[in-house]
Amino acid sequence: MNKLKSIHPGEILIEEFLKPFEISQYRLAKDINVPQIRISEIIRGKRSISADTALRLSKYFGTSADFWLNLQTHYDLEVESDKLDKKLGVEVKVFLLNKLNPKYTG
Repeated sequence: MNKLKSIHPGEILIEEFLKPFEISQYRLAKDINVPQIRISEIIRGKRSISADTALRLSKYFGTSADFWLNLQTHYDLEVESDKLDKKLGVEVKVFLLNKLNPKYTG
């Protein structure tokens, strides 16, 4: 089965916030007081959304910082999972807590 491509938070930023409200990257950068290159790199998927940027975006758009950080974390986990799934199956043992201590059985 083909898996859908992971969506970078920058794509959400441009498609769900900038385009609908006709906000340019330049205007957003100025309004949240960050270098324009930061916004450009986020939108192109070349840069992650940091805590600093998440706080600024949340204040500007009236969202939560967690919204932006969760988008980034979800994206990062999907990308790493795609890279490591098979490798982890070979390299990492599974710890079975319920076999060691019966109180953890469901």
